[in-house]
Amino acid sequence: MLLGLGLLYVGAVLVLNGLWLLGKIEDREIIVVNVVSGFVTLAISAYWAFNPAADAASIKGAALTLLFTATYFWVAYNRVTKVDGRGLGWFSLFVAITVAPVAIQSLRGAETSIGLWMGWNWVGWGLLWFCYFLLLTMKQPILKFTGAFTVLIGILTGWVPGLSLLQGWLNP
Repeated sequence: MLLGLGLLYVGAVLVLNGLWLLGKIEDREIIVVNVVSGFVTLAISAYWAFNPAADAASIKGAALTLLFTATYFWVAYNRVTKVDGRGLGWFSLFVAITVAPVAIQSLRGAETSIGLWMGWNWVGWGLLWFCYFLLLTMKQPILKFTGAFTVLIGILTGWVPGLSLLQGWLNP
């Protein structure tokens, strides 16, 4: 159930951040969903890492989820401080490189449709973080593409699967 909770908020924040990049939401408004999603993913990560039954897999899940948490808090911070986002862009490159082997390992080791789907999620998230690096640090003119891609990734990897898990339509 925690995966569904986390993915629902990943979906919400990605869809809204995409709309923000497309100019549909003001800077000050986007702070709220980033902070809320940051705290949701932080709480899930803390539980996965520090509960008495924590094991290597749950700690790995916590570590990877914290990459999302840091991103959301950083987006909110950038909107409050009105900085240009280059630091977040470099962090996004770090994350894109970090999740590349996670995606490969997930796809190679997938034994179920959910496992395969998670592998492709990591591919999508890695590409999205790489787009943020290109946009924020390298100053490439891909704002509209990145905004639309963020909305699409939010729907496909977060919102729909998160809701499906919470509703019991999908079993991990």
